Amino acid sequence: MRAVFLAAMLAFATPVFAVQPDEVLSDPVLEARARGISTGLRCLVCRNEHIDASDADLARDLRLLVRERLVAGDTDTEVVDYIVARYGEYVLLNPTAKGANLILWLAGPAMLLLAGGVAAVYLRRRPPPPPDPLSPAEQADLDRILRS
Repeated sequence: MRAVFLAAMLAFATPVFAVQPDEVLSDPVLEARARGISTGLRCLVCRNEHIDASDADLARDLRLLVRERLVAGDTDTEVVDYIVARYGEYVLLNPTAKGANLILWLAGPAMLLLAGGVAAVYLRRRPPPPPDPLSPAEQADLDRILRS
């Protein structure tokens, strides 16, 4: 019985969002667009949470702002551009790879290549390891060869 109950709970489980009932738009198409936009916007208080998952007051303000702009007739891109212009590009969970951000996007691979180059130069220039000492039998053979 317990297994059936758990299976039923998992089947009907939905993600928990912080969106309040008074924020939800009456138009399901606009609400779906608002949810799509919200999942790409970072809560500036919680850092790595999207605004739909955050209970912070600022996240609520951002959710309301997204819905307000959609009701005003903005496209998804216009809504995101408006919020980025107001709060900066840090509000995007996936920042663009252009301008100053391009340096950040390329810094990781560049450091990896630089570290690989330094390691290759170090490994090529290091002295060879000392040879293993001769066993007594090999030393005797060497002494015999050198005396003859």
